[in-house]
Amino acid sequence: MDANPTLDQLQVFLAVAETGSFSAASRVLNRAQSVVSYTIGNLEAQLEVPLFERSGARQPRLTEAGKAMLTDARRIVADLQVMRARAKSIRQGLEAEISLAISVMVPSAAVVTELREFRERFPSVSLNLNVGELGMVMDMVMSGRADIGLGGALLRQDDAIVADKIGYSFMIPVAAPDHPLARLDRPLTLADVREEVQLVVTDASGLTKGRDFNVLSYRTWRVSDIATKHQLIRGGLGWGGLPASVAGRDIMERTLVALKLDAYEQGEYPIYAIRRTSHPPGPAGQWLIEAFQRRLSSCPSHGEFKDKLGLDSPHVMPVAAE
Repeated sequence: MDANPTLDQLQVFLAVAETGSFSAASRVLNRAQSVVSYTIGNLEAQLEVPLFERSGARQPRLTEAGKAMLTDARRIVADLQVMRARAKSIRQGLEAEISLAISVMVPSAAVVTELREFRERFPSVSLNLNVGELGMVMDMVMSGRADIGLGGALLRQDDAIVADKIGYSFMIPVAAPDHPLARLDRPLTLADVREEVQLVVTDASGLTKGRDFNVLSYRTWRVSDIATKHQLIRGGLGWGGLPASVAGRDIMERTLVALKLDAYEQGEYPIYAIRRTSHPPGPAGQWLIEAFQRRLSSCPSHGEFKDKLGLDSPHVMPVAAE
């Protein structure tokens, strides 16, 4: 088996390339110039390519092969530095990786903002992110596939699970502007929606099997995820509830109409930070929980959101449906 270049050889190679001479590299590395030259010679022998042109020049110049190897050497040394930083963090109690499950009820803008800061604060911590609906978050935490879950709908009490409320969201019944329900210039009744197709998300986790939430129509189309439901509602294929964080911009831009349907429960939907009792979060995980709590606790309430969008105005529905 061919011997691989050592980290020391790569560091000497980088020092010569960056300082421009063997003598300057020897001073930076605090080594004899002969040792630097010997190290480079061994590296060239292992790689079987010349890295520097030495003849006819006062200073060594990188060959074409040397220029190509320089990029690789920098990448390898940088990767090893990351590895060392990660090992140091682990020794200090910082997690090497966090698996995070997030409900679609958590606003995407909050997710992007907090994860951007997380990356800056904890560059050595790898993140495994899953986003889903209904029982997926709790299912992933209970099965150990996620260290932390951010979502709602605590479908059952379990002493093995710790759940702390960190914020809230809510669902809004919506339809496309040209949908028959959006064209009715009045509050809707159950009779209005019974025969219209309602789009409903199916819970892949199975934790809510046999249970439907806010399903009011006799005719239902079941889809696998909120993103698909969102697009089908926008396309006029049915009506249904969407998280406020998903539907808000569409309502403001009038690509969706908020339906006035008292029978549809629009109460605040609590969002919890969920984890297994036996696996308390480390420093990075605890920071994530607290960061999302700060963010989500400042979200507008249901009433504030409706006021912002003018959903209580008697003229909103006909104007938006035009």
